[in-house]
Amino acid sequence: MIDLARLFDRSLEAAQQPQWPDPLQLARVEADLRKLPPLVFAGEADALKSRIALAQEGKAFWLQGGDCAETFEAATADSIRNRIKTILQMAAVLQYGASMPVIKVGRMAGQFAKPRSRDDERRGDVSLPAYRGDAVNDLEFTAEARRPDPERLLRVYHTSSATLNLVRAFTHGGFADLRKVHEWNKGFIKDSKIGPRYEAMAKEIGRALDFMKSAGIEHDAIKTVDFYSSHEALILPYEFALTRIDSRSDLPYAVSAHFLWIGERTRQIDGAHIDFASKVQNPVGVKLGPKTTPSEVEALIEKLNPGNEPGRLTFITRMGATDIREALPPLVRRVEEIGAKVLWVSDPMHGNTYEAPSGYKTRRFEDVIEEVHGFFEVHRTIGTHPGGIHIELTGDDVTECVGGGEEISHEDLATRYESACDPRLNHTQSLELAFLLAGELSER
Repeated sequence: MIDLARLFDRSLEAAQQPQWPDPLQLARVEADLRKLPPLVFAGEADALKSRIALAQEGKAFWLQGGDCAETFEAATADSIRNRIKTILQMAAVLQYGASMPVIKVGRMAGQFAKPRSRDDERRGDVSLPAYRGDAVNDLEFTAEARRPDPERLLRVYHTSSATLNLVRAFTHGGFADLRKVHEWNKGFIKDSKIGPRYEAMAKEIGRALDFMKSAGIEHDAIKTVDFYSSHEALILPYEFALTRIDSRSDLPYAVSAHFLWIGERTRQIDGAHIDFASKVQNPVGVKLGPKTTPSEVEALIEKLNPGNEPGRLTFITRMGATDIREALPPLVRRVEEIGAKVLWVSDPMHGNTYEAPSGYKTRRFEDVIEEVHGFFEVHRTIGTHPGGIHIELTGDDVTECVGGGEEISHEDLATRYESACDPRLNHTQSLELAFLLAGELSER
């Protein structure tokens, strides 16, 4: 059996790690985390891997969405339900419009940490450690709040556990029943411009289900959904402590989430994050920015999936609307040349962030759409499958990204800007995006 204590090489450089003030306290927290039950199970991660393998073959589509950075305060039943509802609505649009199974994955139950471009934040003459997410410190701009506290990692675990409990209740307790597709819309987007379009689709689904029922066809697949958790594997002590040996295979699995990805800032081929991802059996992803080279992609494949296992590796491209059509084709072609099994997913959010005149960090909805168009165009030209979408969204009526059917302006951002880090699509913008994706997929 593999010795977990020796599995990970702690001498490797680990980017974007907090400067924990007390190493002994961190070691105690790690020891406590190692004693706690798994948040997810190896068999669930294997099931997700098999579905990703189908998506790699062009037989399914990956839908991943949720908060840029979860907060402890926002981990309420209403907030979790609304995020799930938004993803379920998007999945219904995609599945009905494209006649393709949709893999539903939440950026939730673990997305409590964020990489930062600077270690410190300055306001006037005061400089304090940057806010790195609730897993590390607090958003309040005081010395005490910004001090990294490893005890927060225990709170991440317990909040993630409560979130997953609610997710499983919602998705298997009747809430996700496709026959309730109309009810998901009540009081939600009915007053938006996209509402009538969604309602028309819901009626068509309802008629199809009524026909099946009249013909004596009932299937459990319309009553529940499989909903998977994911987050960026950023804070390595947390991920190390939540790695377990599977009793079926005697192999290590990360039990903090079903799917983990390595970010653009931490994907150094000889770094600790890629080393971690190479040693767990879960399906894993890597973010790729516009400066990624074909040789880097090939090295990542050799490191993370040397056996070319189906469903194991996902590349999440975050190129930006202006760069996607030039930066992506060389990478896709290299993967095709070497015959690697990879799922290509578009993250049209992170390459399109800018600061509004008011100082708010925002994104233009039209830029998000343009990057999605570019992603599909590249794959259509090369003849490969545009396998999925990875977006930051909320089920709440926020004003964080400008544009869209509601025509949110720079002046509107202050109305309901609630994100602790990056701007998210609100529920209406998310549905607009889903209809666009369905149209693109139907043209494959």
